Amino acid sequence: MKIIDVPTPGGPEALQLADRPMPVAGDNEILLRIAAAGVNRADVLQRRGAYASPPGAPSHPGLEAAGTVAAVGSNVREFKVGDRVCALLQGGGYSQYCAVNVAQVLPIPGDLDFIAAASLAETYFTVWSNVFEFARLQPGESLLVHGGSSGIGVSAIQLAAARGHLVYTTAGSDEKCRFCETIGAARAINYKTQDFVAEIATLTNRQGVNVILDMVGGKYLARNLQSLATEGRLAIIATQGGSKGEIDVSRIMQQRLIVTGSTLRTRDSAFKGMIKAKLLEHVWPLIESGRIRPIVDKVFPMQQAAQAHAYMESSEHKGKIVLAID
Repeated sequence: MKIIDVPTPGGPEALQLADRPMPVAGDNEILLRIAAAGVNRADVLQRRGAYASPPGAPSHPGLEAAGTVAAVGSNVREFKVGDRVCALLQGGGYSQYCAVNVAQVLPIPGDLDFIAAASLAETYFTVWSNVFEFARLQPGESLLVHGGSSGIGVSAIQLAAARGHLVYTTAGSDEKCRFCETIGAARAINYKTQDFVAEIATLTNRQGVNVILDMVGGKYLARNLQSLATEGRLAIIATQGGSKGEIDVSRIMQQRLIVTGSTLRTRDSAFKGMIKAKLLEHVWPLIESGRIRPIVDKVFPMQQAAQAHAYMESSEHKGKIVLAID
């Protein structure tokens, strides 16, 4: 089968077309014939040599994909050959086939095509686990999403807004801010021209927001704490602004704040299966009804994976970038 490999870490040009043997589905796995694969920041880090695949996972990139079931393991009852599915992967999505634990496989909601479906798994597994499980966003509470025009951002904004939450976000241009407001953000803040701490203070009458979903990390750490309400929760999912930052411990104590964070890739299939059940109950019906929708910015053929990565690193996209696999 054809895959996109990284023989030597480096820039986008490090992504190379290669041949590999066809994987075989284990007892609790399906073999997925991939039609489309989502492109994520984690793939960029892996290409640079900064985020290796977990032991036992495929060594080539790709954390989410959609396609059809080509084979099922002996213990699999939930799906059959020919079913249209999307899946969260530990790696290997940039390929024609991938074996994946059935706990990480979901039916494609509604009549979505494979391109749209390939944009779902990584974002919604991440958003649900961090915003609603770890940070425990409750009815009536507010949410601040950093990077609102990213794949994670557009999913978090839409899902929280559809569930009745007041959502604020940051983005890097006025155009992106207006885009975020069209998909459910009550207010989008241009972080290049505005101080989000001051803006959140004004918007919340100096009360702060209840939950922040952050992918910037160290550079925003102190400012995020300043933007939280009493008993607020900060969930960190990436370190695009560095892995270290200073905090005012007394603020955490006085306001009873919680700082949490996670990486999804190395979590076991039992945890991912628990999140899958939550998505099927709470998120998939919203997609099927059209209340939230996949937002795909641009599609690249598999052979142009390097161009797809270059486009992601330009930060010009609004929504997901997807590879079409042939």
